[in-house]
Amino acid sequence: MSKFSLGFFTGALMGAAAGAVAGILLAPRSGAETRAMAADAANDAWDSAVDMYENAREQARSAMDDFGPMVDAKTDQLRAKVDLARERMDQLRESLNDAVSSATPAADVVVEPVQPGPTATDIPAEA
Repeated sequence: MSKFSLGFFTGALMGAAAGAVAGILLAPRSGAETRAMAADAANDAWDSAVDMYENAREQARSAMDDFGPMVDAKTDQLRAKVDLARERMDQLRESLNDAVSSATPAADVVVEPVQPGPTATDIPAEA
């Protein structure tokens, strides 16, 4: 830290301390009244924080309650789509099996041997 920064922070702390002392000495209320007001302010802040916490907790519970049925509905939709896809695959499998079973087996097909054709030596050359 530089000398300037250290001096600035020292001056700020001394100014804050002087302000606190002057505030206590020149306060229009007695110490007991000031402490009571400070305690009331702290209690109000605490109550406000507790209210905000309870409000947030209730909102989170509400969101979770809404989220569960939505997930269940999406899960049901996905299951229905998977079931539909399975049914379609079964139909395709059956039609493929039918096509394969109705096709002529390769062992039943008779292939006639190919007769050799004329070769280049068999063709007379034209002059």
